[in-house]
Amino acid sequence: MLEKCRNARERWGGVSQIIDHWLEQRQRVISGFINLPDAEVGEPLNARLDEFCSNLIDYISSGHFEVYEQLLNEGKDFQDGSVNKAQRLLPLIQTSTDFALDFNDDTHGFTSPTLRELRDFSTRVSLLGEKLEERFELEDQLIEILHNAHSEQVNTTA
Repeated sequence: MLEKCRNARERWGGVSQIIDHWLEQRQRVISGFINLPDAEVGEPLNARLDEFCSNLIDYISSGHFEVYEQLLNEGKDFQDGSVNKAQRLLPLIQTSTDFALDFNDDTHGFTSPTLRELRDFSTRVSLLGEKLEERFELEDQLIEILHNAHSEQVNTTA
């Protein structure tokens, strides 16, 4: 039993570091999002928008190609049904992924924007904010189901 706990700690202790790094990326996305409305139209906005979109894509990519995979592997090893619960969340997360990718692809710098373009941009930013808020809640549930629920078992030494 002790050996099993040591193996779990060695195998899954690093997941916490991956999650911590990912949540730091999330914080950069949130910070960039919050600072978008304060940028002056033109180059200051374009620079903030480029940085925000870059951080957003990095965050989404890390989630899909690193974090979710690690969390699902952890859940599989514990064989407690957590993977089934988590897999119901993934399609819901994908909705915000699609919206964020479209936002990135469709959002370009402004040179001489019209009021309509600014209004449309403002609407898209607002909708992106809603999608990100939903995403963060779903990802927090994913962490809770697949990682936090097992952390006691990983940290326990008999």
